[in-house]
Amino acid sequence: MAKWYKPIVRPFAASRATSRGPQPLQAVRVHGGTSMKARFFAAAALAAVLAVGATTAASARPSHTGRAAASKITVWLQTDAQSGWPNVVAAAKAEFESKHPGTTVDVQYQSWVDHLSKFDATLAGGNTPDVIEMGNTEMTKYMAAGAFANLSSQKSSFPNSKNWLKGLAASGIYNGKTYGVPYYAGSRVVTYRTDLFRKAHAKVPTSLAAFTATAKRIAKQHASRGFSPVYIAGTDWYFAMGFVYDYGGQIASLKHGKWVGQLESKKARAGLAAFKRFFTAASRASKTTIETRPNPYDVYAQGKAASIVGPAWFTCCVGKKYTKTTKQFVMPSHVKGQGMPGFLGGSDLAVPNGSNDKSLAADFIRIYTSTASERGFQAKGNIPNATNLLGHSVNERAAQRSWFVPTAKNWVNVENGNVLRTMLARILTGKASIAQATAFADSNIELTLNQ
Repeated sequence: MAKWYKPIVRPFAASRATSRGPQPLQAVRVHGGTSMKARFFAAAALAAVLAVGATTAASARPSHTGRAAASKITVWLQTDAQSGWPNVVAAAKAEFESKHPGTTVDVQYQSWVDHLSKFDATLAGGNTPDVIEMGNTEMTKYMAAGAFANLSSQKSSFPNSKNWLKGLAASGIYNGKTYGVPYYAGSRVVTYRTDLFRKAHAKVPTSLAAFTATAKRIAKQHASRGFSPVYIAGTDWYFAMGFVYDYGGQIASLKHGKWVGQLESKKARAGLAAFKRFFTAASRASKTTIETRPNPYDVYAQGKAASIVGPAWFTCCVGKKYTKTTKQFVMPSHVKGQGMPGFLGGSDLAVPNGSNDKSLAADFIRIYTSTASERGFQAKGNIPNATNLLGHSVNERAAQRSWFVPTAKNWVNVENGNVLRTMLARILTGKASIAQATAFADSNIELTLNQ
């Protein structure tokens, strides 16, 4: 699952996490520089590895044409499955082997820490697994490099594919083609103190306007310096972009093979204006800080916030003093009764191009992501991969509407260049108007993504 999903220094928390944590806010420098060169060489190296792997595989393996199915398929799953839902894995393995007599499933458990370096080694050696679990934020690099099989023609054969979670499914799509099948997800919610909401005579808000009104009432009752009715880091773009998507906007879109920045659109700007209004009313955090300095749950545990926004596991870290008065709700949309679209953490399942038998590999994924399997993941507290399977928990209701970053091979350079963070800081500090800040951001996004 995407690694922003777990606190690195809190091993007792939920077990999912992002391959790269938020970086300190620095001046925007996205048209080259050391970071981009490093990324370029890394991408070039991966492409070279894939080329070598393809040659090795071609020479070492017989053609699929006219040969028997593989006697074994190798499946790489993260240790979350081993410790969390081994019964689901065992059931899928048994069903597959019953359906395909003579073919066994070798499930090999991996760790988030080193699974990519191990995968790169198999690509170079021509001995890739047949199925691999990837964090959703890890997919783009490998899709762009041609590491995974195109599953587009088979998409309709995967269970519940018509209802896949939008934000999770998007992470497995590159240039309009499907390379990854959604596995399971985790969402972002509002964690709040029931005692302070009760004191403010506030119910769980069902609209952004109601939440804003509640924040203002709480602010009047707690005027102490540094106390936030809703603690939000000024440059938390995961949160801010939810407003953009809530108003119908997006970060960028692919048109005629070129990426076009969309933050200047009327809808995106309306979302950013709503974000600024909400931040001004609700948060006393720095307008230029990132969301891990300090961590929101630490602010909450110190009694300096009535609520925080982030992954659902935040309840692990609110402090003993507030455990009994802590609950969660879905971040409300500006449209009453709807939830605001959230960035999903999650995992996808993909078939490496070096698979011994892509057909069998895809069939294992079908079985492992069946409705029965997804119900098994759900029973362990995970969010299933489709909206028609969602239950009524806060975490699952928050996944009804979701979004994902543009799946462009150079998107990581937009993040490393702090393009969105700089835009938000300029808007909140008044150093630029929304129109000026979004125009500058779009220009940087386009130059970076189209390199």
